Amino acid sequence: MKKLYPDAAAALDGLLHDGMTICAGGFGLCGIPERLIDAIRDAGTKDLTIASNNAGIDGEGLGKLLRTRQVKKMISSYVGENKEFERQYLSGELEVEFCPQGTLAERCRAGGAGIPGFYTKTGVGTLVAEGKEVKVFDGEEFILERGIRADLSIIKGWKADESGNLIFRKTARNFNAPMATAGKICVAEVEEIVPVGSLDPDCIHLPGIYVKRMIIGSPYDKRIEFRTVREAA
Repeated sequence: MKKLYPDAAAALDGLLHDGMTICAGGFGLCGIPERLIDAIRDAGTKDLTIASNNAGIDGEGLGKLLRTRQVKKMISSYVGENKEFERQYLSGELEVEFCPQGTLAERCRAGGAGIPGFYTKTGVGTLVAEGKEVKVFDGEEFILERGIRADLSIIKGWKADESGNLIFRKTARNFNAPMATAGKICVAEVEEIVPVGSLDPDCIHLPGIYVKRMIIGSPYDKRIEFRTVREAA
């Protein structure tokens, strides 16, 4: 099965529709599928529900889709770096489901593993627990969290072989692997593609069975959320 596509628009052809749910890998501006996000913006797909740790920053990452009002709902754990995200949420323009960071990762991993729900102690006694089933195990309360399944997963990898076996680089490993498994179809953008057999099997982070389509997204510009410099001595 040929998995490599010439560009992001071609890789997403036939997969996008209004009202769909997308799982997006990355953390801040690290390990985000930049080319695929741009292609979704250009396609104009709207009323999106996106599960992602956050929405990047204003005008970068998923912030691009917020700016064009293509996102209806975010399932996220952190919104602090994106003022437009904050503005839309506080004004009632954007629905937000806040989820503890580890719980969000596990919800996506569970969805990808076919697990419809699990119990966790995280969030017990807080607003996170409102409206959720509570069960007692060994005298302690746990809340039920649902696994997340998406119509599409978009992820960013470092290196892949032609069959889709993929390696993430350092921090970019973050949410990409669980997001990849949670979607019915996973599209990956990577920096480099090598022949099958070139990668050490023990170093592969995501087996190619999960990756249906790929693009080469490089070269990339290094984006920095906060540029901090010390004062001159």
